Amino acid sequence: MSTSFQPEHARSEPGPGTVIGERRRLINVAYRLLGSLAEAEDAVQETYARWYALSRPQQEAIASPGAWLTTVAGRICLDVLGSARVRRERYVGEWIPEPLPDRTEWLGGRVSGGRSEPADPADQVTLDESVNMAFLVVLESMTPAERVAFVLHDVFRYPFAEIAEIVGRTPAACRQLASSARRRIGAARAPAVPTAGHAGLVRQFKEAWEAKDIEALVDLLDPDAAMIADGGGLVGTVLRPVEGSARIAEYLIHIAGKAPGMTLLERTVNGRPGLVAQHAGVTVTVAAFSLADGRIRRIWAVRNPEKLRPWTAYGQS
Repeated sequence: MSTSFQPEHARSEPGPGTVIGERRRLINVAYRLLGSLAEAEDAVQETYARWYALSRPQQEAIASPGAWLTTVAGRICLDVLGSARVRRERYVGEWIPEPLPDRTEWLGGRVSGGRSEPADPADQVTLDESVNMAFLVVLESMTPAERVAFVLHDVFRYPFAEIAEIVGRTPAACRQLASSARRRIGAARAPAVPTAGHAGLVRQFKEAWEAKDIEALVDLLDPDAAMIADGGGLVGTVLRPVEGSARIAEYLIHIAGKAPGMTLLERTVNGRPGLVAQHAGVTVTVAAFSLADGRIRRIWAVRNPEKLRPWTAYGQS
């Protein structure tokens, strides 16, 4: 698994403007490391602040600004991951990575009044397998050092010698960290489902939910399915996973009864077909799905409004 972003040693010598040009790559790295666009933006902003705090001679002495920026961003993300583990222990309910829309569905990717609106940082995140929700959830189970080593090596193809400078361990230790992370990914990986099949099942789920057809919902869910919701204590939602197809179906019907004006939209969520729930034109939930054996195995429902910034530009189209 890799993206189109190449490690610094494979890139040409930086020219004028290259330092700013590294922002897109840094946002991509930081989002995968942190699972939060807001935290990724902060990490990249801090990275640039440290660069511009250097004197001109100090900047000119750095042979590869891109490698320097990546090393600094990686260390900042490593620190954030360490503190995030403590913060998330105090988080109200379940914590789910921040969902992202497809770039064509983001405010910055849409056209208004004949001209493109300003792009947002999420418009710069490449949506591939390494940002689908199931993948990000597994990354959350890793230690900070495992996550950094795995993402930088397996996703962005950085050599272990460079990763060692970020995590403060030997290249051999970083290789072991990535190997351990790879085993976690392998143990949790479900068989790949073609996008068309995934979209079809999500559409059936949407239609059954809208019709309040509990039997149809149960049939679409794996018997051992689980639904995890993230409200962050800011909106009402279940604080623990809802497990089992029958219990999930009953809960969804209950939700539909409490929100009669709810509208469900089929949207791309982290590169895969998902659903967006709106009430009175406001996005209130973004749901991502994981499938196995032709049924829905996992539903991640993000309701925390602080994680729905990328989705507030939606219209009911």
